[in-house]
Amino acid sequence: MRAVLAAGGWDKFAETFFNAKVMAKYLPDILWGTLVTIELAVLIVIAGIGSGLILALVRALGVRPLNWLIIFVVDLLRSLPPLVIIVLFYFGGPPAGWTPSGFLATWLSLTLVLMAFSEEIFWAGITSIHKGQWEAARSTGLGFVQTLINVVLPQALRLTVAPLTNRTIAITKGTALGTVVALHEILGAASSAMSNSYNPSPLMMGAAAYLVLFIPVVIVARRIETKFAWKR
Repeated sequence: MRAVLAAGGWDKFAETFFNAKVMAKYLPDILWGTLVTIELAVLIVIAGIGSGLILALVRALGVRPLNWLIIFVVDLLRSLPPLVIIVLFYFGGPPAGWTPSGFLATWLSLTLVLMAFSEEIFWAGITSIHKGQWEAARSTGLGFVQTLINVVLPQALRLTVAPLTNRTIAITKGTALGTVVALHEILGAASSAMSNSYNPSPLMMGAAAYLVLFIPVVIVARRIETKFAWKR
C-alpha cells in the first residue's frame, strides 16, 4: 500500500514539475531565452571588464579630479542594487526623452555594475605591485605609461584573475533581473510560460538552462584561476 502511495506521489510530483507536454510546448521559448541570455552576458562581460580596466588605468595616472570622479562613480554603482539601476534606466528614461528597451536597460545597468567592481579589482592589482618594480623599470629609461602597460599591468592582471572571474560570474547571472523590464531571457521566458501553462515545468527547464550555461563557465574559471595562480 505504501509503495502504491509512494508511486502515486512521485507521479504527481513528475506531472507537476516535469510535465512532458508542457515542456515540449514551451521548449522553443526557453531556447530563445537562452540565446538572449548568452548574448546579453557576453556583451556585459566585454563592455564591463573593458571599461573597468580603462578606468583603473586612468586612475593610475594620478590626476586628482579624475580620480575623485572615478571613486565617486565606482562607489555609487557598487552600493546600489543592480535591480534599482535597471529600474531607473528603464522607467526613468522616458520622462527624460530616452526610451531604452528592456535589453538595453539591463545590459547598460549590469555593465556599469561590472565596470565598477572590475575597476576596483584592477586597481587593487595595480597598487599591489611593489614600487621597486616601478623604480627598476623607470631606471631603464621607460616612461610612466610604458612602465604601467609593459611592466606593472601584466603582473597586476595575474593577481586579478580569481576575484575578477568570480565577480563576473555573479554579475552575469544577474541577467535574470531583466524580467522586471519584460526582457525574455531564460527566467523571463520560463516565468511567462509558467503563467500561461499554470505549471512550473517551464521553470525547471529554465533552471536546467542556467546549469548548462554556467557550470562550464565555473569550471573554465576555476582552471584559469589555477593556471594563473602564483606558485608557492
